[in-house]
Amino acid sequence: MLSSRAIAQAARSAAPRAPIAPRAAFRCYAQAASSASTKPPVALFGIDGTYASALTAALEPTARAMENLAGVFKRDAKLQNVLMAPMLSADDKRQIIAELQKHVGSADKGDVVKNFLKTLADNNRLSVLESACEKFAVLMSAARGEVELVVTSAAPLDNRTLSRLESAVAKSQYVGQGKRLKVVPKVNPDIRGGLVVEIGDRTIDLSVSSKMAKMNKLLKDTL
Repeated sequence: MLSSRAIAQAARSAAPRAPIAPRAAFRCYAQAASSASTKPPVALFGIDGTYASALTAALEPTARAMENLAGVFKRDAKLQNVLMAPMLSADDKRQIIAELQKHVGSADKGDVVKNFLKTLADNNRLSVLESACEKFAVLMSAARGEVELVVTSAAPLDNRTLSRLESAVAKSQYVGQGKRLKVVPKVNPDIRGGLVVEIGDRTIDLSVSSKMAKMNKLLKDTL
């Protein structure tokens, strides 16, 4: 999906990257926001959270574009490795941004996301793009009054199973009045089987790996 030159550069790059203060990153696209003092609907932390929060005043106009970007990472397993290369040249970064913009297309209203990508590149922060997209999704959910239900399984779940989980949780105390439940399925083979369900600050670990860990601890403590 990305140029062979960019991938080759990623493979041979090994030198460390000098940290850049994230505040300097906002200058290029801050004008797209209606107000610099707009408060995010939910507090985010980390460099990725800081960048995502900078788009707060342009949540709805950039929502589809950021969703498109997030989708690229799901389709291209090599993309994150490319973006993590510490010594990408300016030309490599331009090629990467141009390729990403093709997937964003007309969804980028006012070139907000285009400037966002350029700012990340200028500050050597393209490596946080994937997590920034995830943090942006958290902002959007909060702004829309959604409660995320993250369901992690060892293999993809069918729609029927996800619907049953959604129906069960939607009636629980964890979904406030007037809130909408948003199901986010994830796959992690390391859990070996079962499910890990996360909603709000509560995690219900029903995974096989968790049960095995508890059993091993019990055996260790007993013997």
